[in-house]
Amino acid sequence: MSKTIRASTTLFIFLVVWLTSLTVGISQQRYFAEKSSVTFFSDGVIEDISATNAKVTSIYDITTGEIAYLISIKDFQFVNKLMQVHFNEKYMESEKYPKSSFQGKVSGFDATKAGSQSVKATGKITIHGVTKDVEIPGTAELKGSLVFVKAKFPVKLLDYNIKVPQIVWQNIAQTVEVTVDFTYRPL
Repeated sequence: MSKTIRASTTLFIFLVVWLTSLTVGISQQRYFAEKSSVTFFSDGVIEDISATNAKVTSIYDITTGEIAYLISIKDFQFVNKLMQVHFNEKYMESEKYPKSSFQGKVSGFDATKAGSQSVKATGKITIHGVTKDVEIPGTAELKGSLVFVKAKFPVKLLDYNIKVPQIVWQNIAQTVEVTVDFTYRPL
C-alpha cells in the first residue's frame, strides 16, 4: 500500500471518528462544571465550622440525567487554618482517602421548561472510603447556555466512619450540612 493511500485511509478513519463524536455530542448534551462549590457546615456548641471547596470536577448530561462529581478533600478551605489541618489529618484522613465522589442520575429536569425546577439526584456517594446509596433533593435551571444545579443535604459522620474524638465531641455536630452549587457550560 502506498504512503498516499495509507495517509488517505488514516485521514478518512479520523474524520469518521471525529464526525461520529460530534453526532454523539449533539444528541447527548453534556455539560462540564464551569464554576463549582461544595460547602459543609457544622453547627457546634462552642464554634461553628465551615469550609468550601471551589475546585470540584463535575459533568452532567441533561439528556440522560447522568451526573458525576469528584472532590479532592485537601481542597476544602477553612478560615481557621488549624481547623483545616485537623480536618485533613484527624477526621477525613485525606492521605488515606484523598477523594470524595458522587455518581448517579438527576430526575425531574426538563431542559425545555423555563425557571428553576425541583429535581432529585439518585446515586452513590463515596466519602471517607465508604459508599452509600443516596437521594438528594435539589434544583436545576437552564439559563441561556448554562445549567445551574443546587442541592443541600445532611451527612451523618458515623455513616461514613468519620470519628470525632471525645474531647471535641460537643464542638462538632454529628451531622453536617452539605451544600452543592454548580454552574455548568456545554462541553
